[in-house]
Amino acid sequence: MASVHESLYFNPMMTNGVVHANVFGIKDWVTPYKIAVLVLLNEMGRTGEGAVSLMERRRLNQLLLPLLQGPDITLSKLYKLIEESCPQLANSVQIRIKLMAEGELKDMEQFFDDLSDSFSGTEPEVHKTSVVGLFLRHMILAYSKLSFSQVFKLYTALQQYFQNGEKKSVEDTDMELTSREEGERKMEKEELDVSIREEEVSCSGPLSQKQAEFFLSQQASLLKNDETKALTPASLQKELNNLLKFNPDFAEAHYLSYLNNLRVQDVFSSTHSLLHYFDRLILTGAESKSNGEEGYGRSLRYAALNLAALHCRFGHYQQAELALQEAIRIAQESNDHVCLQHCLSWLYVLGQKRSDSYVLLEHSVKKAVHFGLPYLASLGIQSLVQQRAFAGKTANKLMDALKDSDLLHWKHSLSELIDISIAQKTAIWRLYGRSTMALQQAQMLLSMNSLEAVNAGVQQNNTESFAVALCHLAELHAEQGCFAAASEVLKHLKERFPPNSQHAQLWMLCDQKIQFDRAMNDGKYHLADSLVTGITALNSIEGVYRKAIVLQAQNQMSEAHKLLQKLLIHCQKIRNTEMVISVLLSVAELYWRSSSPTIALPVLLQALALSKEYRLQYLASETVLNLAFAQLILGIPEQALSLLHMAIEPILADGAVLDKGRAMFLVAKCQVASAAAYDPPKKTEALEAAIENLNEAKNYFAKVDCKEQIRDVVYFQARLYHTLGKTQERNRCAMLFRQLHQELPSHGVPLINHL
Repeated sequence: MASVHESLYFNPMMTNGVVHANVFGIKDWVTPYKIAVLVLLNEMGRTGEGAVSLMERRRLNQLLLPLLQGPDITLSKLYKLIEESCPQLANSVQIRIKLMAEGELKDMEQFFDDLSDSFSGTEPEVHKTSVVGLFLRHMILAYSKLSFSQVFKLYTALQQYFQNGEKKSVEDTDMELTSREEGERKMEKEELDVSIREEEVSCSGPLSQKQAEFFLSQQASLLKNDETKALTPASLQKELNNLLKFNPDFAEAHYLSYLNNLRVQDVFSSTHSLLHYFDRLILTGAESKSNGEEGYGRSLRYAALNLAALHCRFGHYQQAELALQEAIRIAQESNDHVCLQHCLSWLYVLGQKRSDSYVLLEHSVKKAVHFGLPYLASLGIQSLVQQRAFAGKTANKLMDALKDSDLLHWKHSLSELIDISIAQKTAIWRLYGRSTMALQQAQMLLSMNSLEAVNAGVQQNNTESFAVALCHLAELHAEQGCFAAASEVLKHLKERFPPNSQHAQLWMLCDQKIQFDRAMNDGKYHLADSLVTGITALNSIEGVYRKAIVLQAQNQMSEAHKLLQKLLIHCQKIRNTEMVISVLLSVAELYWRSSSPTIALPVLLQALALSKEYRLQYLASETVLNLAFAQLILGIPEQALSLLHMAIEPILADGAVLDKGRAMFLVAKCQVASAAAYDPPKKTEALEAAIENLNEAKNYFAKVDCKEQIRDVVYFQARLYHTLGKTQERNRCAMLFRQLHQELPSHGVPLINHL
């Protein structure tokens, strides 16, 4: 991706009474706000070391840089910032500005004449080459270039700036007197919204080149690392439009506008801004100045490459392929190997559904290593690992490959890719059904400190990998019945990634899935059905699958079967093996609920073969459980029990609580069915063991509030207690069953069909 270039030419016009001294190439001009900052600097120089404490001076020094680099702010806000650092100095600055604004023009003239004294003497107050010294020299030079009429307009603007600040101070004082609590709340809100309001004030007129550069770099950094602290899309676009109004050829503003439009998925505006960025880059000659004639072609090929990436992001694969072909053609003509490597990576992204796409990817990784492009090489390895995981390669080989990519990350300090690698490991362990390892990797990512320096309160981990890890964490907690913990994680996700942010869809889908599972466990099928629409909007395949599950639970077998068959064909076409196995398991369940267990067996064997081939251990264990249940229905409980002993260990170790409960319930039913041919003493022992397993299953079901399954368990326990002659325990279970049965109407064929 082309980066935002530092070199730019900024030539704003003169508006709103603000004087622009840019006629002779000066990149800065004098504004009333900058006069106030000059007064602050002058007062700091005049104040002796004993008058200001060391901590106050340190706070003032920390305050200076954002004041010098940032956009103009209101006078009342400036007073407040100075007062927080040093109240004594704030009072001096306020008096000095008041005397200047309420005095005469010659007072401002005298002030600028006295500024030069800061550099005089053997030990000057300010060094010429320091940050403050350069700022003072720029302001003195800009002021000296002004004509008399411009000086008069500047003084008029200073008076207006002072009057507005005084009005604001009076309003704040009155509000504090009328309602102190309300005033405190407003102050807190002002502190939270300060960045937005400052930019709104600053852009009433044009920004200087340095202010514009600072504003753009700050917002671009926030969009990358912590989108919540950046301006809202509407506010940022307003500021960018204001910048472009004064300088339409400001290329970097167009690029930030492109990034901003990507946040709200606005394909038209983002394409428009991207094309304008490269057009302005060519028109201003920023590329050709540094790279000769080569710069023109470089802009064209990277424009085509970025356009391909944009179309790919929005799912316009045909347009993306055309733009990519154009980028490849221009890059080949210019012999630009770096651009060609980027093109090769995007070729893989566009063709990753093809069977031979791994050849492109392997070639891309080798070439990236050859040309010394560690970022591209690492991304290629990550994609290769992901592809091999879906192809069913063993976990140890994948982890070895990720270890090699991690070495690249640490060697080149690619902190963003370290986060992506850990999130990838989390997803792979979950795919293979190892929830404990997935939990460990997710927590490692959350606790790991970023390698990038944290400044201005930016949280570096507000990235997609961080959102993915948190979503995995929420789902893993929900699977174990820790819904309160999952809600806390989701609440944190909503704070970190608001609904208008680009990664919000991740937690939205996660939240909807957890709510759906809870509604299904609780037997509230109407509520689960209402959630299907939201899931479908975020993930169409997941939505259709969940709709089929609801129809099946509501005993609408034919409609559920039609949906599952369509979904099965589609998933086989796009090679979504995980969903194919899940659909096959649902189809098998539909068959035995329709009293056709023999038809379910071939479907289950097909699912088992797929899960073994692709090494999906957890789905394989779940398939074996279904096979055991089918054998139990067919009247061969001994074989079902031996199958269960083979599959139950992975489920108890890494499975969801609901699946653990189902497994223990099935073990108990197989024990009871097998005990029918036993001698009376041995039969009694087997039934008591089954009751113990039922108690364990009931505890698991209670954790996820699965009332239907609890009802079946207590019914089964009541029957067993009756057989064993334990009347009191039987009556207790019968009472629980009656309460649950009245609360939950029965649907479909009962799970207990024989003892």
